[in-house]
Amino acid sequence: MLDNPKLLTLEQAVAARAKLRAAGKSLVLTNGVFDLLHTGHLYFLQQARAQGDALFIALNADASVRALKGPSRPVQTEEQRAFALAALACVDAVLIFRTPRLEAEIRALAPDVYGKAGDYSLEKLDPGERGALESVGAKIEFMPFLAGFSTTALIARIKAAGEV
Repeated sequence: MLDNPKLLTLEQAVAARAKLRAAGKSLVLTNGVFDLLHTGHLYFLQQARAQGDALFIALNADASVRALKGPSRPVQTEEQRAFALAALACVDAVLIFRTPRLEAEIRALAPDVYGKAGDYSLEKLDPGERGALESVGAKIEFMPFLAGFSTTALIARIKAAGEV
């Protein structure tokens, strides 16, 4: 087991959120798979963190990644992905969510800002998650998208490099 003090349960994240609120600090929430961290992820996370005082990442659990991306994903376990994200200075906390959607976490954390990469739009957001964000008054921000970076493309390049 990797020692990861930034990996929180939902209850711990809610307590950390309460401390931020009491100190007058804002919370940015984002979510995703973050299977193999690449330049696009890092750029996005830095941009998201700049939208508030703290950045929490809700990380898809392994089972939900398989459901979203197929049986060969994730490449790294949820514990490994959480450890890599927590190592970043721009990340304040990571929590793993095991449900298909993030509605309960959004309602519990009531972020000030919800950040998504610029390849998303309001129309592409899950309606339940969007409704939860609106119900807690979160500002939805789409960060600039750094084109040319994706985990799928990176995996393809790694496979091709291994065949050389």
